[in-house]
Amino acid sequence: MRATRAVIHLDYLRDNIALVREKTGVSLCVPVKADAYGHGALRVAKTALEAGARCLAVATVAEGQELREGGISAPILLLSVAAPEEIPRIIDAGLEALAGDAEYIDTLAKAAQKARRGLALHLKVDTGMGRIGCGPEEAGALAARIADHGLFLAGTATHLAVSDSTAKRDTAFTALQLERFKTALDGIRARGMDPGIVHAANSGAVTFHKGAWFDMVRPGILLYGYAPPDGEGKPAMPVKPLMELESRVVFIKKVKKGESVSYGRIWTAPEDTFVGTIAAGYADGIPRQLSGKWNVYVDTPGHGAPRPLVGRICMDQCMVDLGPAPAASRWDRVVVFGGPAADAGALAARIGTIPYEICCNVNKRVPRVYAG
Repeated sequence: MRATRAVIHLDYLRDNIALVREKTGVSLCVPVKADAYGHGALRVAKTALEAGARCLAVATVAEGQELREGGISAPILLLSVAAPEEIPRIIDAGLEALAGDAEYIDTLAKAAQKARRGLALHLKVDTGMGRIGCGPEEAGALAARIADHGLFLAGTATHLAVSDSTAKRDTAFTALQLERFKTALDGIRARGMDPGIVHAANSGAVTFHKGAWFDMVRPGILLYGYAPPDGEGKPAMPVKPLMELESRVVFIKKVKKGESVSYGRIWTAPEDTFVGTIAAGYADGIPRQLSGKWNVYVDTPGHGAPRPLVGRICMDQCMVDLGPAPAASRWDRVVVFGGPAADAGALAARIGTIPYEICCNVNKRVPRVYAG
């Protein structure tokens, strides 16, 4: 196995799921899109279902097919709009589609009729996210359209744009979105129809907005270990990050004062020192923007310590200043984030992004090793 690997703590996933289920008391949908945010979709899906999740959610038809081929029989919700040529595969895989306009509902219905198969839909209502979905006032008519086609309305959903923020303006907007959503639900029921499983709560809403829990919640990044901050900037729920990205020191050399390291010569040694080369770079998921801005944890037995990255991060390698009298040795483990190092949330904050992007960008060439 490669020196570079992503260690995924499935026991932490179980703990995070238990925390959310205990807090909300409703059904749980676990998003495993983007290879479970970089954590490995099939293993995460199986663990989530064993831990009590009702269903899973994906972003592409291929992601849903991969789960079916891996033996997953639980409901799988497709969160995105599929291209027309993909729709027969939705039906073949038994996915539940998300639809928010008449044209797409009609297209799905024609494919289901051609296949002589049933199809479950979730009606998506746009209450302020501005991506996909019908207006709240259209929900009743579209629900009736689904029924007229002989399709099954399995659920009604919306997505909240700023539920992870505790700012007064944002909490007011979330409240407005929920009122709009309730208007949509009233419109469906006024037609004498059951809206199915009602769901709206993402990670922020699970954390801060009890009124958004309805029948089911679908937190994403929260389950992978990153909670939105409370009013004091601290994580609002005690979830545990699942992923550690680790590698090894594969080479050590002495660098004299004034000598430079890596592309662009952006770092020169301020004193005689030893620099270690780590067998991971931006193609493995260490952002190039992190060059000279991050400490990795060099896990030397009995002498483990954070040490600064130096020079520009390369595609396959990066460098760490081990100091003028290093305790580190060749082949020592290095933790880039997670575990004894700062987590992906801290890393993301350092370069102005979010932990989702950091975890998702850990390349497929990095083996996933499962613990717990």
